[in-house]
Amino acid sequence: MMSRTRSVSMLLGALLMAMAATAFALPSSFPTGTTVYDPERAYNGFVLFPGGDLKTHLIDMNGNEVHRWNYEGFPPIPLSADQAGGEKGRLLVQLARAEKLPDHASPGNGLTNASVAEVNWEGDVKWQWGSQQNPVYQHHDMRRLPNGNNLVMTAEMRELNGFDYEIIDNAVEEVDAEGKVAWSWGAGDHLEDMGFSDARLRALKDSEDPDFLHLNTAVPVGPNHWYDDGDERFAPDNILINSRNANVTFIVDRKSGEIVWRMGPDFPALQLTGKIGRPVDQTVGSHDAHIIPEGLPGAGNLLIFDNQGNAGFPPSKQGVFSSSRVIEVDPTSDKIVWQYTGNMSGRASFSFYSSFISSARRLPNGNTLIDEGQNGRLFQVTPKGEIVWEYVSPFFGKSMPSDDYVTNQVYRAQLVDYDWAPDGTPHEETAVKPDCDIYIAAPGCHPGEPVTQ
Repeated sequence: MMSRTRSVSMLLGALLMAMAATAFALPSSFPTGTTVYDPERAYNGFVLFPGGDLKTHLIDMNGNEVHRWNYEGFPPIPLSADQAGGEKGRLLVQLARAEKLPDHASPGNGLTNASVAEVNWEGDVKWQWGSQQNPVYQHHDMRRLPNGNNLVMTAEMRELNGFDYEIIDNAVEEVDAEGKVAWSWGAGDHLEDMGFSDARLRALKDSEDPDFLHLNTAVPVGPNHWYDDGDERFAPDNILINSRNANVTFIVDRKSGEIVWRMGPDFPALQLTGKIGRPVDQTVGSHDAHIIPEGLPGAGNLLIFDNQGNAGFPPSKQGVFSSSRVIEVDPTSDKIVWQYTGNMSGRASFSFYSSFISSARRLPNGNTLIDEGQNGRLFQVTPKGEIVWEYVSPFFGKSMPSDDYVTNQVYRAQLVDYDWAPDGTPHEETAVKPDCDIYIAAPGCHPGEPVTQ
């Protein structure tokens, strides 16, 4: 049920309102937990996400925490029983942040985790790669591959021709059960294939930002109808990669290492609420780019959380308001076939905004689970944008040890079916309707109309 640990005297609408064109502000007091839930129209299951407390949480649709792992999820990756030797409730997690950095490196920027691990429901480590003595510097993504190996995104400091400073080079590595690297791809060796104009490349180098690419997604393309129809670019074992800072998404051919498909870094001007069917317009600092898996509505299309944060060389021009969106793109035509913006839920476009982190996942009934990460707000929308489930994380903490504040931010959220967890794991499915006398701007309420007496 909805947590009342924080005062609910503030309107839910205040939680969602942006206070200025260039800044998003939250009230100091707001509700947490499940705030809206329509069990008949939502797709029901458990939701897995990392909390601001640096622990990994599993909740039911009513916001009840049904399990917790005392490991950070950056991100947590749920493993199917088939991927985990028949055992339910296993995860890939981050085991420990790196205590030492390479020479000339500063904290963060991908040089993050010393080790990653597979853990079971009880939190026991069943596989580990890396240690404080031999850090692997994993960051942002990892996946279990069909062959049982793990795909891990890593980082290292290196010199790169044309740069007069050391860069942070992002890599994607396939690691086997013994911790041996079976395949590796380094972004720095393919910079010329990412579509940068001479002017963009000069701006990139002049930025003196060692983390100028800042990759945040590396995922196998997966089975899809494009490949079945003969398009080799979308071979299931090719790797889809997203660069947050450079505004470019691309597919790497596993056999050749070449970039065989690309979207960006050049786009038409942003049309936040433009017509469906238009070419992809300006994305900025996007996250969680992936091909929608087979069996789901929109299968084969690219789904991406477009933060509209701050990115690009030179910095990309954004809209009048700071507003995020989720876009679904036909990757063979680069046209937008579906989108979600805040105004689709009857609010101003700037009511939906996260300048960093965040995710979006298509669900079997056609709904989409969205993580507005910087605000710890998870919600599920219908194809028309109606909010049928909403939850605000109550788990606060320091995202970095040096922070002088706490946050409830959520890096990435995923829904898993009930049978993913061990048998007998409890769950609740009780409708939650906001009190429109209090939450005037909540889904289902009608601002501007007289409140009921």
